[in-house]
Amino acid sequence: MFSAIARIFRTPDLRRKIGFTLGIIAIYRFGAHVPAPFVSYPNVQSCLAQTSGADGLLSLVNLFSGGALLQLSIFALGVMPYITGTIITQLLRVVIPHFETLHKEGQAGQSKLTQYTRYLTIALALLQSTTLVTVARSGQLFGNTDIAECNNLLTNTSWVTQGMIILTLTAGTGLVMWMAELVTERGVGNGMSLLIFTSIAATFPGALGAIWSAQGFEIFLLVLALGVVIIGLVVFVEQSQRRVPVQYAKRMVGRRTYGGTNTYIPIKVNMAGVVPVIFASSLLYIPALIAQFNTPTDGTAPAGWVVWINQYLTTGDHALYMAVYFLLIVGFTYFYVAITFNPVDVADNMKKYGGFIPGVRAGRPTAEYLDFVLTRITFPGSIYLGLVALIPLIALATVQANQNFPFGGASILIIVGVGLETVKQIDAQLQQRHYEGLLR
Repeated sequence: MFSAIARIFRTPDLRRKIGFTLGIIAIYRFGAHVPAPFVSYPNVQSCLAQTSGADGLLSLVNLFSGGALLQLSIFALGVMPYITGTIITQLLRVVIPHFETLHKEGQAGQSKLTQYTRYLTIALALLQSTTLVTVARSGQLFGNTDIAECNNLLTNTSWVTQGMIILTLTAGTGLVMWMAELVTERGVGNGMSLLIFTSIAATFPGALGAIWSAQGFEIFLLVLALGVVIIGLVVFVEQSQRRVPVQYAKRMVGRRTYGGTNTYIPIKVNMAGVVPVIFASSLLYIPALIAQFNTPTDGTAPAGWVVWINQYLTTGDHALYMAVYFLLIVGFTYFYVAITFNPVDVADNMKKYGGFIPGVRAGRPTAEYLDFVLTRITFPGSIYLGLVALIPLIALATVQANQNFPFGGASILIIVGVGLETVKQIDAQLQQRHYEGLLR
């Protein structure tokens, strides 16, 4: 292993790519701590020290930004607008035929879809930054609190000042998107995924330190041991796949013979990735947001339905919240897999090039067989996603750990997924140059 790592830094091209990637990551983390203009940095830090942070969807956005959201830095929105824009673009392929046509046009169509995603990212960043500034001005960024500093996060609340903050946050999102694309083009791995990886990894020391100080050294060691087990299980499931065998018949084109090969279609147990967890968290945040805006500010008692939502659908340590969260993740897993993997298109492409599954007729029977396999393998994948997402909530209910429990939920799925993909890319580049990779 150490000799393989030494070969990485002895290879000039690979060393230059890794250095460029690390440089972009350093700039991104530096920007996450630079406050936006007209933001009271002492008040923000004091409020962070006296509260437990945000809840619901804001906690997820804060996790993906590496804590920059609650600090109101220039990179406060992080990569969340780009993730949302990418997901919306994928979903629009089902609704808008033009998007599906572009997806099938190859490189030119993909470039056009990428351009649409960029425009949508800027629009979403403008909308989200406006919402963030409004929430910060109203003193609700850290929830309903009586702390004076949390109600005075902005030094100036004029419309011109708020407009400058919104433009700064939107420009920060555009800069993050540009840096991620530079990493993808000139560095190692997928740039956006690596920035998300960096943001989440940056929260690990603070989360573990909070558990140590609040629960003691024994609980800290227990969390570390549990984390190693969870990471091992997540790696095992993320690497698991059902390989559907495919054979291609021989065909003559001129004097040459094509086909006659055996391959397979890899269907992963977790084809949806972390998207269902994001969908479920976003949807569960809506009732809490509605209840928050309908809570009286004059001290009178709120309505009964507001009390019910605040009791059962706001805090993650309640059994009803966990059950709804788990069922939403299972449902969104099936929904997202059905959108991203079309058995009919796969069967048509196989038939076009003379491929078939042994024992299954080409065409519609192949599509039905693939749909059957996909439905069966998605079930354990959805259960796995739901259980992993519930780990932080269970930790919150048992040992009163912070809801951003480091070894569970979206964080561990992204950390493991991006780590495996980046190591595979480095391994492939080493094999191209030394005929011996990083992995054995």
